[in-house]
Amino acid sequence: MTAGTEDGGSFSSKVIRMVFFILLLDLLGFTLILPLLPSILDHYAQTGDVTYQSLQNVVGWFRAAVGIPMEKKYNTVLFGGLIGSLFSLLQFLSSPVTGVLSDRHGRRPLLILTTVGLISSYVVWAVSRSFNMFLLFRVIGGICKGNVSLCTAIVADLPCPKARNKGMAMIGIAFSVGFTIGPLMGAYFAVASRTTGNVFYQTPALIALAFSVADLLVIWLMLPETLTKNVKAASSGTGGSRDLLSPLSLFHFTAVTRTKDPPSKERMQKLRVLGLVYFSYLFLFSGLEFTLSFLTHQRFQFTSMQQGKMFFFIGVIMALIREDTLEESNRGNISGPFARPSLP
Repeated sequence: MTAGTEDGGSFSSKVIRMVFFILLLDLLGFTLILPLLPSILDHYAQTGDVTYQSLQNVVGWFRAAVGIPMEKKYNTVLFGGLIGSLFSLLQFLSSPVTGVLSDRHGRRPLLILTTVGLISSYVVWAVSRSFNMFLLFRVIGGICKGNVSLCTAIVADLPCPKARNKGMAMIGIAFSVGFTIGPLMGAYFAVASRTTGNVFYQTPALIALAFSVADLLVIWLMLPETLTKNVKAASSGTGGSRDLLSPLSLFHFTAVTRTKDPPSKERMQKLRVLGLVYFSYLFLFSGLEFTLSFLTHQRFQFTSMQQGKMFFFIGVIMALIREDTLEESNRGNISGPFARPSLP
């Protein structure tokens, strides 16, 4: 199904609704583990796992190199940073590949593929009884976590600027709801599972698995393809693929300069500055959301439930801000990070 088979407005509205539900289910599964990570790593630290101890040596080398005090309270924070960095590094390497493949084969097939990968990662988490298996779960998840960028690409495919603005705002709302409910659910089911003696948090893993399976069904049964045949044909060149796979070329927006109607030098400079600012913002924000649970765990001895409530409070504030953004998009006045960039 393509945009030509339906009325443009109703097609865009359907796509935006589907993107919202797909991203919401994805983020609910992703955020379940956020308040649990400190406790999970504390558990493996006490078991004397060989792999854990080997990576702990890497953390010790890093701590000595940057001059961090040799105190036990920093161990979990730095180790959590190592696990988070591995996850993010794999995303950084795999996201350009996912983007290139989606430009060639369509958004829907790649969403199905990445969601199947996430399902497999949650299966590994659910059956894990060792740190090796838990680490494998994070590795698979990092490689396959392309749903957010693919949903953004789907919204960018929409023909109407107003629909794109609304779609970007709805993506923001999905983030708000996901980060509001997901961590609280993860903490609740973790507490419930620990009362039965399950220290591996199998129940939150099964809940995350259920969200991903539901996500796959929504994509398979209800999401239309938004990438037109013209765009697929334009993306078939190997040179353009190299530009989209090279991190240096991505920062310089080299692929944009090879289009039929490339922007002027002034516009390209503004685009590169905008891209660098957006990258820096996402880089810093991602570090904040991942390390916050470790900070509160070490500094204030927050339990998993207290961290879930903390994320709930943050999510409510985010939702209120996103609601104002959506109202602006409906009036056609949206600007800022949720608007589609347009160069003068």
